[in-house]
Amino acid sequence: MTRRRLLEREAELAAADEALSELTGLRHQAGDGPVRSRGALLAFAGYAGIGKTTLLAEIRKRAAEQGCTVLSARGSDQEQEVAFHVARQLMQPQLAGFSDAELRSTLGSWYSIVGPALGLGAAETGAPPDPQGLRDGLDWVLTHLAVQRAPLVLVLDDAHWADRESLSWLSAFAPRAEDLPMLLVVAYRPEELPDHAQEFRGLPGRSGTRPIDLEPLTATAISRLVRDNIGVHADDAFCRECWAVTAGNPFEAVELTAKVRDRNLTPSESSAHLLRDLAAAVKGSGLIARLERLGTSTVRFAWACAVLGTEISPALAADIAGLGREEASDAVDRLRDARIITGSDTLEFVHPLIATAVYRAIRDGVRVALHGQAAWSVIDAGLGSAAAARHLLETHPEGDPWVVNHLRAAAGETLRAGAPDAARRYLARALREPPAFDDRAAVLYELGCSSLLTEPATTVNHLRAALEEPIADPALRHGIVYRLSQVLAHSDRLAEASDTLGREGRRTTDARTKLRMQSEKFMWDAFRSDEPDSPARSRRLSRLADRLTGRDLTERYIIGLRAWDATVRAEPAAVALHHAERALKGGLSWADESRGFEVPVLTAMVFMYADRPGRAEELFASGTGEFERQGWRGAHLSFAYTLLAYIRYRRGRLVEAEDFARAGIRLAERVGARTPVWWYSTGILVEILLARGRTAEATQVAKEHDFVAPFPAAVTFPDSQTVYGQLLLARGRTKEAAVELASAGRRLDPRGMRNPAWCPWRLHLALAELHDAPDLARETALEAVSRARQYGTESAVGQALRVAAEVCGGAERTKLLEESVAHLERSPAAYELARALVALGAQQRRTARPQEAAENLYRGLEAAVQCGADGLAEAARDELAAAGLRPSRLRSTETDTLTSRERTAAAMTVRGDSAATVAAALHTDEATVARLLSAVYRKVGTDRAGLAAALGS
Repeated sequence: MTRRRLLEREAELAAADEALSELTGLRHQAGDGPVRSRGALLAFAGYAGIGKTTLLAEIRKRAAEQGCTVLSARGSDQEQEVAFHVARQLMQPQLAGFSDAELRSTLGSWYSIVGPALGLGAAETGAPPDPQGLRDGLDWVLTHLAVQRAPLVLVLDDAHWADRESLSWLSAFAPRAEDLPMLLVVAYRPEELPDHAQEFRGLPGRSGTRPIDLEPLTATAISRLVRDNIGVHADDAFCRECWAVTAGNPFEAVELTAKVRDRNLTPSESSAHLLRDLAAAVKGSGLIARLERLGTSTVRFAWACAVLGTEISPALAADIAGLGREEASDAVDRLRDARIITGSDTLEFVHPLIATAVYRAIRDGVRVALHGQAAWSVIDAGLGSAAAARHLLETHPEGDPWVVNHLRAAAGETLRAGAPDAARRYLARALREPPAFDDRAAVLYELGCSSLLTEPATTVNHLRAALEEPIADPALRHGIVYRLSQVLAHSDRLAEASDTLGREGRRTTDARTKLRMQSEKFMWDAFRSDEPDSPARSRRLSRLADRLTGRDLTERYIIGLRAWDATVRAEPAAVALHHAERALKGGLSWADESRGFEVPVLTAMVFMYADRPGRAEELFASGTGEFERQGWRGAHLSFAYTLLAYIRYRRGRLVEAEDFARAGIRLAERVGARTPVWWYSTGILVEILLARGRTAEATQVAKEHDFVAPFPAAVTFPDSQTVYGQLLLARGRTKEAAVELASAGRRLDPRGMRNPAWCPWRLHLALAELHDAPDLARETALEAVSRARQYGTESAVGQALRVAAEVCGGAERTKLLEESVAHLERSPAAYELARALVALGAQQRRTARPQEAAENLYRGLEAAVQCGADGLAEAARDELAAAGLRPSRLRSTETDTLTSRERTAAAMTVRGDSAATVAAALHTDEATVARLLSAVYRKVGTDRAGLAAALGS
């Protein structure tokens, strides 16, 4: 039967056979032996009944015969609302037999993220994964299966009916199949394929730029099919009429021949006129009329099956239909004989066309009632609220608390499984029920939380509506306020976030709650570029933080904000570090859903600006691990990678920094254009590319990511407008750069943000002013030096001195550069040290000090190469060539490992020994000791004050 139904599918099967041969490594090239197996993508498109399911069944059979692991799933019209229904069909059979311990071992850190989505375990406590994190987890599981159980064949039938979550994931994963020992085969109705699966319409690889379309069978093929099923005595006129009434549809042709046999119709020209009526009985109203002739109980059982969809339990269908065991068994037999239902322990419709026709034939009121009964039956069978929710979506609102409770439970379950869209649908339906008066605010709050990652504007509306409801539970009200302020802030509406917290803080009488709201308000105000009185806020924050002990998370958040405020305002770095250590003493979780990750990140960045980048990296490694364990791989992970790139940039590890920045910007592109993480990742990548000397590439990145005004209302670091001015300066557009940089200064200075280590707008402005206003440029640069000395880190002072030297002349320039190098040698800022060394060497060459010039240029060249600063390295080579020297004195590439001499010098310095004592112990001079310690600071990622802690002493 299968072979007869696959008439005129030779080309499709040939494509599948070729793909299977390449997958299993059976393909050979003449004289070259076997060719390495490789994966492929095959898509088949065609309208209902054209033979997609039969073709896929044959492909599954051939794959199994060749020893492939076969994963199979099928979309269902009735189960499109069930999140991850298709993903579970694919993967559960491969993993369901594992014990919990075996699952944890197999899935590793992905267990708690993908387990709930695949129905392999209940969601653990904590915040749910974001959709992108879950997709990454599913990618990992499928990739793992493809590698461990290769060759793997994944077959998805009726993809147009797959649930949104599974289909979005698979369509995004599809292009990766060719890089794995995996064949992905999908079939769908092209007119019904949803927008979120458009990748299947233009798959790369074997099928070219479009899927393979299945064509109707020709009259010759239909004639063969008819004679195979009825007999060779069927005449040509009869066969041709069969082709005409079925339009070459193989499903309808097979069903028609079955009707001919049932009626004992003579297959001749004389009876051909009867075929049209018989064909009508195969589908639509004819099929329903045939069903109704089977009896009332059979019809009700068929209706129950249609409501359940696929993988139908006979006992559950009988309960929905209100039939006893014997009556249900008889109904199954009658439906099976009528070629409507197939199967025994688990039932399914013979064809989706039949299932659709039966479902649509149910009268509206009866269909609603059946879904309501199905929800009760599913719950009674112990299948859970999530399984019942899709049925509750089809019922009419009646103010039933039972419905509301189960919809809320289903939403919570699907949200923890990583399907916020499904949770939102359930909660929106619960709201229409409606919930009890006292529960309405809670439902609105849950609805707002479910749409947080996908529709922030909608979240704001739901949460504001929730606040307008009477709320008896203060904790619920406060939770709504915290979440509302969070989503407003992340939507670049910081003033509204601050005002919301301010109003609610004045209402509350609980001291700890008031302190929590004050801490949240301090945080969002710290990011506001339009804050009306930033200095006053800083004074209030300072007074409050100084008297807190850090006994709970709220107090530690306030202390962490105090450390950040001290940093941007250029208070001495020691003050900022003192408060940062206080904040960390009791712990700051990066993945606390109710708090956000902003303050832990700010606290970590305090260490970076204060010349302790090694400590900052430790904190980022820990925080990034929390994000990944939680399944937060969208904006959270993008921020982590992007800011880690910034730390590497500040350390002078530009190649590594670029890698992290590009990873961050890829994640940011998933989040959306012109979001905060978009600005951060773009600005940091531009700055890194400029440091590497790739101005044209930085310009292109800025253009591709629309990195121009209007800049965000939120304060970012690096400051977006400052980076844009720096880019203009690098491109030689000094006047435009001066305008942008002066504008940044007018925005930041009144807020008290004076630290050039945090935002070096003054340093870039001085360089932009140099051509047209050299005196003003000198004044601007020396003011930056003064501010850097106030902050007191070696890197900040050294960088400011180098820029001041560039805008000054004569002996003053040499003196400033020598001082700059001296400061930067005591810092971990390798790139800035390389810049200062090259600048000093160039200045010494011009002032006839060739020996010193050569030494500094060689050191600068070596440092530039180690940093990955290609443009700076080229400039150093040019200077060496101009001095008549060969730029070839490069030593081995630097690593993070301390040499024995470096370790000795560091240990003696920590012990308090003078440079002279260290030099005597190492049998060298003090200048060499200074360079040894400089290497230590760069490798360990700290300055002298933090050396003992960094070395673990």
